[in-house]
Amino acid sequence: LSPIVELNVGGEMYTTTLSTLKKHPGSKLAEMFTGQPKLRTDSEGRWFIDRPGTYFKYILEYLRSNQVPTQCIQDVYKEALFYDIEPLIKQLEDSPQIFGELVARKQFLARVPNYNENIELMIRIARAEAVASRRSSVIVCVVRTEEDAARCQDALNNLDMDKKSVVKFGPWKAAPSISDLLDCIQMDVEAKGYKISFQPHVAEKGFRFKSHDFFYKFLFTWW
Repeated sequence: LSPIVELNVGGEMYTTTLSTLKKHPGSKLAEMFTGQPKLRTDSEGRWFIDRPGTYFKYILEYLRSNQVPTQCIQDVYKEALFYDIEPLIKQLEDSPQIFGELVARKQFLARVPNYNENIELMIRIARAEAVASRRSSVIVCVVRTEEDAARCQDALNNLDMDKKSVVKFGPWKAAPSISDLLDCIQMDVEAKGYKISFQPHVAEKGFRFKSHDFFYKFLFTWW
């Protein structure tokens, strides 16, 4: 390989040195340019990497000068993981954005039983009710403790008898509150491209307590 390397990364063109790309020998990026070429070339003979080219400039900046990016942190982190550049990964994980997501929020959600499965269930219910509608709603029950779960069981039974689908989150053993979890649900559904909002579910007959203590309505807007 030539010591000067021309790259086409997802349609963005870069020129750098072979030594820069191989700066961290154990990385996937270094492996791409070690030994026999493992990449295809484009019509101009540039090595082609099928990744978002916009963020590769931050990868190069780090390889050239050890400069940790301060922009597009989440996206650069994904690229650092793909190229397996361990020192950059560790430094990005110390940034407030990644630290807060991985150490705080993700660790909390890991203690909420079936959280990811429930997010997918909410989306399936909303999509099933979206036919010829501008909006569809999903009732969510959020209980932080076992005692709360027992208190709202009668209401859950009534909703089940009325053939209303309810997605139940909790209980969990962690400091964040019900409102914190509701924010997480909204964040993660919106991250999948949906437009949603939530409000307390209006009490109906058979509820033995204020419905907004545990029951919320998530509204999906389709157009």
